[in-house]
Amino acid sequence: MQAEEVKQIIESHLSDAEVMTAGEGCDFQVTVISPQFAGLMPVKKQQLVYQCLNEYIANGTIHALTIKTYTPEQWQSLQG
Repeated sequence: MQAEEVKQIIESHLSDAEVMTAGEGCDFQVTVISPQFAGLMPVKKQQLVYQCLNEYIANGTIHALTIKTYTPEQWQSLQG
């Protein structure tokens, strides 16, 4: 699996999300920025992303996944 495929899968499940991916093979890092994360605890944000990729984690296509999640406002504040 390629990073671009992971990005497309997440974007197809989380409408209006901005997704950045890195990695290859079965090890990926994703950063997801979405207004859907507003008011959610960090673990709930990650669960939303995991739900998008559950099938691929379960069948071993994705073995390692690092997730960073932000609301657009949080992401903007990190950009300085």
